[in-house]
Amino acid sequence: MQVKLIECPRDAMQGISQFIETPQKVAYLNQLLRVGFHTLDFGSFVSPKAIPQMRDSSEVLSQLILDSVQTKLLAIVANTRGAQEACLHASIKYIGFPFSISETFQRRNTNSSILESIDMVKSMQELCVKSGKELIVYISMGFGNPYGDDWNAELVSFWVNKMDSLGIRIISLSDTIGLADAESISSVFKSLLSSYPHIEFGAHLHTNPNNWQEKIAAAWDSGCRRFDGTIMGLGGCPMAADSLTGNMATENIVAFLQSKSVYTGLNLTEFKASMDLAKKIFPIH
Repeated sequence: MQVKLIECPRDAMQGISQFIETPQKVAYLNQLLRVGFHTLDFGSFVSPKAIPQMRDSSEVLSQLILDSVQTKLLAIVANTRGAQEACLHASIKYIGFPFSISETFQRRNTNSSILESIDMVKSMQELCVKSGKELIVYISMGFGNPYGDDWNAELVSFWVNKMDSLGIRIISLSDTIGLADAESISSVFKSLLSSYPHIEFGAHLHTNPNNWQEKIAAAWDSGCRRFDGTIMGLGGCPMAADSLTGNMATENIVAFLQSKSVYTGLNLTEFKASMDLAKKIFPIH
């Protein structure tokens, strides 16, 4: 399988308290569409009280220039209502749902229990099948748990098996608060990739400037070929903690793949233009 790069501007924007005006979002997303990413995680259909930054996702979507681009659009939802709204938009290909194997974090992130959430996954999957879309499940706390809930590789496999039984074919393992190390990343990916060859597994890793390379190398060497990132490593999960390491920086992913002589399919001139625009739009700290 060729490498798939998923750019996540939604993840970069959602935790910023100052509202980014709709025209700025549209300009940035349209620039990213020129780069050639496999998928663009452009926005979310969630409560504006929970994530105020995403309240204009429908308006943003209506202004995206999608003609002649191959990039697919992904929207994140937190419940069935959000999935229903996302399914109304023909231009959205993927719907993403964060499913935490930590009871504490699932309630914190989506205000629902794990059992309630698995029922929502079933409903969302049915909606996606009817609407010609594909559901991506993000296994939050995929590499560890800081809240005192049980965590082990068998627990990850248990919930992946449940997703498999519901027909989920894309699962992204999330290092939600940056706990993962090379050993845990390697062991989880090797186990799942060998046990579920029909499922596409992705890596949604959070890092700091000192450990990004060992994390992506562990995922790559274990067979992962799907990577989420954000330009300049912006963003993180606003529901996880007050202070977080950032997302995996897309430019680091690209540099790593180039060092392996892997073809990314990206237009590097447009990629640089996207980085320049990001520096103007986002409050960099």
